[in-house]
Amino acid sequence: MKLKKRLFFDLFTLYKRNQARLHPLTYLFWECTLRCNLNCMHCGSDCSKEMQTPDMPLADFLNVLDTITPHVDPPNTTIVLTGGEPTMRADLAEIGREITRRGFPWGMVSNGFALNENLFSHLMQAGLRSLTISLDGLEEAHDWFRGQKGSFDRAINAIRLATSEPGLTFDVVTCVHQRNINTLHNLRDLLIATGVKRWRIFIIFPKGRAKDNPELDMDNAQFRAVYDFITETRKSGKIRVNAGCEGFLGDYELLARDHPFFCHAGIHIGSVLVDGSISACPSLRADYIQGNIYKDDFWDVWENRFQIMRDRRWTKTGKCASCKVYKWCEGNGLHLRDEKTGDLLQCHYEKLS
Repeated sequence: MKLKKRLFFDLFTLYKRNQARLHPLTYLFWECTLRCNLNCMHCGSDCSKEMQTPDMPLADFLNVLDTITPHVDPPNTTIVLTGGEPTMRADLAEIGREITRRGFPWGMVSNGFALNENLFSHLMQAGLRSLTISLDGLEEAHDWFRGQKGSFDRAINAIRLATSEPGLTFDVVTCVHQRNINTLHNLRDLLIATGVKRWRIFIIFPKGRAKDNPELDMDNAQFRAVYDFITETRKSGKIRVNAGCEGFLGDYELLARDHPFFCHAGIHIGSVLVDGSISACPSLRADYIQGNIYKDDFWDVWENRFQIMRDRRWTKTGKCASCKVYKWCEGNGLHLRDEKTGDLLQCHYEKLS
């Protein structure tokens, strides 16, 4: 790695540590349901159409927003609805209106299956500001991955609705797996033709349903091929593509995404899970729970806990203990570590090297 890049990473590490000390909350995710209309191969939530865990009442989450409002700048604190699948809730437009009324911008992460023209119109009227739709390959691969025939067509329809709204911050997310890795170029061309301007590409991590599925894993050569594809696509300038924020990429840093690796969990990102648990990035799911809104004050938890995410020195064990890039990586994304043992489940730098 060139000296200039190493110096940049040294400075960026100082910035990250200062942000961990300040920990301004800029994104709050609400897992508003665990119900889902699909049956995805990689699901970390193990969602289904009818879950025993009921949806959190809207009033309970609004109480969280009201308690944090004096401590944040609402226009600069984005609320993101996730799940499960948010469109399973019948009160989705009401949720949006209430969040908007409190001065917070809000967005949603969706598989797009139920996002028809009527619902989309109601959500836009309710103040929808940002939207992420998942598209995980061309038709055959996407329908297999999402466990539902016709899910590709529904996702494409949702994408067309989103691209028709110029004021909406919108991107497509793709999880790479064995059945779509060789068609990424075709998928890219399809997204460009559909009017998509922003695209994020993720590597599936070995948790949830993906843990023991070899069709969702990639060898080192395939791993590198994904980041070569991202780098090549970024150079073309036809679509703004970024690698996911999963781990430190070594020489691919700043080539495969706009910003260097920074695990924002517990530093800029918090979340409220469907049972009231207070967590961080939704990728962590139930790992590293810090409290519960039904017995703790969210802001008190945000201010005084989350140390496991803000001081990462505990991750310097195992292969990380002697790693030459640890000072820049600081143990990879926390969702790539086993919560019970602390062991690193997947190292991007190692696979790319």
